[in-house]
Amino acid sequence: MTTEHPSLPLPDRWALSDEVMLARADTALDRLRRRHTIRDFSDRPVPRQIIERCIEAAATAPSGANQQPWRFVLIGKGPLRERLRAEAEAEERAFYAGKAGEEWLRHLAPLGTDANKPFLETAPWLIAIFGQRHGLDAAGGKIKHYYVPESVGIATGFLIAALNEAGLATLTHTPSPMGFLNEALGRPDHEKPYILLVVGHPADDATVPAAAKEKLPLDAVLSHR
Repeated sequence: MTTEHPSLPLPDRWALSDEVMLARADTALDRLRRRHTIRDFSDRPVPRQIIERCIEAAATAPSGANQQPWRFVLIGKGPLRERLRAEAEAEERAFYAGKAGEEWLRHLAPLGTDANKPFLETAPWLIAIFGQRHGLDAAGGKIKHYYVPESVGIATGFLIAALNEAGLATLTHTPSPMGFLNEALGRPDHEKPYILLVVGHPADDATVPAAAKEKLPLDAVLSHR
């Protein structure tokens, strides 16, 4: 079956030599190697426009059937942050008290994480990232969405890379479960929270767990056929 659909000439086309492409790939690798997940954030303000630009970049990501199922909630300083921290830490205390299981906690031990999450109040911004299980048409009927976790994951990768490019540090916080975010942020039931992304500048005394910088070499993650 042939379906008519309008098409446009490719609007952006690169015409680079192999040497220039390799140089750009090296630059991208170098910049992403400088990305560090931190837990010690400064309260130094970050203009909202910077964060919005990075979210706009994230929203250019590819998605299943172009459904664009991601939704972002940008949360600045205020009483809501106190509530989010309290509810997240309640979930985390249960997690570290045994809910996670011994194996999971053993794997987390080298990273030094615990149930205390002061960064949820200290950092200038939080970005709650949701995935729409389905969309809604004008009459309120359901519109099926495809590959939602994959699409949201790709957009989140774009967002973290854009924030890193802007000179900001991030932490992908994933309290389990995260359903409290729907109520606290007024999001509908058909949106599933995936990540609470903490964004800002590192504190002067920020550290990174040594274990977190042990990345697998290329030959461990890449195979050729």
